[in-house]
Amino acid sequence: MIKLLPILFLFFGLNSFAQSYSEQIRTHREKYKQAFIKESNSPLKEHDLQNLHFYDADSNYKISADVEMLKNEKVFKMPTYDGTSKEFYRYAKINFNLNDKAITMILYKSIDLSSNPAYKDLLFLPFTDETNNVESYGGGRYIDLSSKEINNNKIEVDFNKAYNPYCAYSDGYRCPVPPEENNLELAIKAGEKKFTGEKKHKK
Repeated sequence: MIKLLPILFLFFGLNSFAQSYSEQIRTHREKYKQAFIKESNSPLKEHDLQNLHFYDADSNYKISADVEMLKNEKVFKMPTYDGTSKEFYRYAKINFNLNDKAITMILYKSIDLSSNPAYKDLLFLPFTDETNNVESYGGGRYIDLSSKEINNNKIEVDFNKAYNPYCAYSDGYRCPVPPEENNLELAIKAGEKKFTGEKKHKK
């Protein structure tokens, strides 16, 4: 029986980690929902929140990525779904393995938000994957990161925190279209799913 104790402690330890991680994601999602109610420009009201859906928390989609900083990148116009564009530049390249695939993605920095002290460290990770138009929003999803989270050329990317752009809920918003270089050829079964409410039309 004594020989089994380390294995039992390992089992309970892993089980406790899984529960605590699920709780962390649950808390994150509750804050995410409440932000819609507090935000004056929000496309959703409290009664719409029942139509938000998410994949179950899965720590396999919380990964550590290698960061390669990009230099001398030119500002470019990232198209938006309303036919306009927003200015960004390519900030860093990240490399990681997910579901036995080697993946490279690009982190972007917004020119407009960089001038705002509250968002000067914000990094933007838009992407599309094979769940789009099936289980998740067809226009792709976003992840917000911070340049302060880069340590020793590493950054944690948690796809469980992937969220839909406002354009998934209503027209009239300038949501960036994820660049082709962040089109993932695999299904990211993590984060936010399709909105099941009626899409709104701003007057």
